[in-house]
Amino acid sequence: MESLVRFANIIENAITRIGRIAAWAGLALVLVTVFDVITRNFSQSSWDVLRNLSIAQQKSFGSTLLQELEWHLHTVLFLFCLGYAYIKGAHIRIDVFREKFSESTKAWIEIAGIILFLLPFCLLVITFSIDFATSSYLQHEGSASGGGLPNRWIIKATLPAGLILLAISGIAILLKQIAVLAGLVLQQEDS
Repeated sequence: MESLVRFANIIENAITRIGRIAAWAGLALVLVTVFDVITRNFSQSSWDVLRNLSIAQQKSFGSTLLQELEWHLHTVLFLFCLGYAYIKGAHIRIDVFREKFSESTKAWIEIAGIILFLLPFCLLVITFSIDFATSSYLQHEGSASGGGLPNRWIIKATLPAGLILLAISGIAILLKQIAVLAGLVLQQEDS
């Protein structure tokens, strides 16, 4: 059982590192959004410096590119932090009922949820999203808007990657819940 828990901890540490790195996309998202909104609104400014900044922004980036970059960063933030959030217990539970359950009942519910819902859902989405990203890559898909971001397949590839991380997180939690049940059984046998 200890090796199971050690393996689960290794997985959790890796997912946590990935989640913490991906969380920086939140800061990038805020900076890009603020830059886009502020410089777009400077175009009507009475100050030449601000008006010139807005013109330079439109020539260099354009609002379409920045807005697409915003939703790309949001996608990275969400998908690469899913597994991290699951490991940290940040997903939704009905705590009003859950707090009344015994540790073994909580473990069984978590195991059932992982096996019946989480892993099949992840497998289904991963399967379809790999085709989604591959098709985009083969078509050399870019933004439908002029001045948008090229290589749309990159952002589409984050979907299976994020769900793979979530599935791996689910496996780590599953292993820990099995260890909880085994520990409870061992504790009861010792009594």
